[in-house]
Amino acid sequence: MSGKGAPEATDQIDATGLDVVVVAGMWHDVITDGLIAGAQRALEAARASWRLVRVPGSFELPVVAKAALEQGADAVVALGVIIRGGTPHFDFVSNAATDGLTRVAIDTGKPVGFGVLTLDDEAQGIARAGLPGSEEDKGFEAADAAMRTALTLRSLRA
Repeated sequence: MSGKGAPEATDQIDATGLDVVVVAGMWHDVITDGLIAGAQRALEAARASWRLVRVPGSFELPVVAKAALEQGADAVVALGVIIRGGTPHFDFVSNAATDGLTRVAIDTGKPVGFGVLTLDDEAQGIARAGLPGSEEDKGFEAADAAMRTALTLRSLRA
């Protein structure tokens, strides 16, 4: 499992005053809803202000993430699910979402928590979605990373 070696966040962060937008695709709703719930747990535990925006799919994540950051959000958490099929479509969408979100973070100078799952099958998504019995909680991890990075950037700019 890819989660081996992941850092353990043992300290609770205080993200009071951070404005975070969770941008989530609509595909594969069971997995996506698990990712959203994980992000919500992280954001509420850290006392961040947040809101959810839904987009059609992972391809649309970068443009909406950029708009949220340009409108004043301190960070974005991008959540999506892309499952490999029998055509190259998987590669195109995965690359576009990944490259686009990276560009948004660099261009805006603000963090984008990356919670886009690129999977071979649905079972891999269930294992990572933070659902009962899941081995990982990628929604929580993406939100935690976004908040920690926003707080680091805030301290560097102070």
